[in-house]
Amino acid sequence: MAKYLVTGGAGFIGSNLVRFILGKGHQVVVVDNYATGKRANLNDVAKSVTMLEGDIRDAALMRKAVDGVAAIFHEAALGSVPRSVVEPLNSHDVNVNGTMTVLEAARAAGVKRIVFAASSSAYGDQPDSPKHEGMVPRPMSPYAANKLACEAYMRAYAAVYKMETLCLRYFNVFGPYQDPQGAYAAVIPAFVAAILAKRQPVVYGNGEQSRDFCYIDNVCQANWLAANAPAESCKGQALNIACQRSTSLNQILNMLNKLMKTKVEPIYKEMRTGDVMHSLADCSLARSTIGYEPQVFFDDGLTRAIDWYKANL
Repeated sequence: MAKYLVTGGAGFIGSNLVRFILGKGHQVVVVDNYATGKRANLNDVAKSVTMLEGDIRDAALMRKAVDGVAAIFHEAALGSVPRSVVEPLNSHDVNVNGTMTVLEAARAAGVKRIVFAASSSAYGDQPDSPKHEGMVPRPMSPYAANKLACEAYMRAYAAVYKMETLCLRYFNVFGPYQDPQGAYAAVIPAFVAAILAKRQPVVYGNGEQSRDFCYIDNVCQANWLAANAPAESCKGQALNIACQRSTSLNQILNMLNKLMKTKVEPIYKEMRTGDVMHSLADCSLARSTIGYEPQVFFDDGLTRAIDWYKANL
């Protein structure tokens, strides 16, 4: 039995990852300040984890959190492209300076392996598709720039301090525990919540923008593979994590209406600053580096997500 640290472990991705690791029979330490995460996300496993409430920028807290862990899953971040456009300095402080604090705590404690939650937003709105890791990044938002800066630090710490780091560029992750409320809610939970409440979903843009939606189980599996990959495969490189399939927002609404037996029409509003039009992944590098293969594809994942929101909203 090993012990692992999940930063941001009360968030959407983090809480699912905590359950995944516990299911493997290991111990989990969670650090979260509940800025975007929720205590309720860990209610069912609260007695099985060591919970440290606080900010990843707190050096003393992070020194305590990393003590004796086999690896760190660094999920904590102030997410959302639109939020970063409104609050660029705060976004930088939490995401970049917080990551530096995590790295320094790990280095001091001799923790070798860090798996970092990177983002497909690093690619920007480049016309070439699918997106692959050999492309020159073109961040279009402060959030994308934050995540890209953190990738650079992961590579630098691998090169200079011989730490074993990997950056998983998540595409559009969805599934249970993803928050459907608020101005920065992700599109799928926001759509489902609106339909369940008999409200019209809001679409920013014409709805033809498309994403490579990735069900949360695939992301948990990718993190576990990265944490257990050979050391020579962990030198700070970025790996796309997605399903290699593209779905437009209008297609999602049509699917939701069919699955939920509704006929809801959306409200279309102006596209938001920093949003990209199309995003599709090439996951061949993740396949060859850590053995990643998506297990749950969009249709199945959407059905599972709807069932969870029906039961929990």
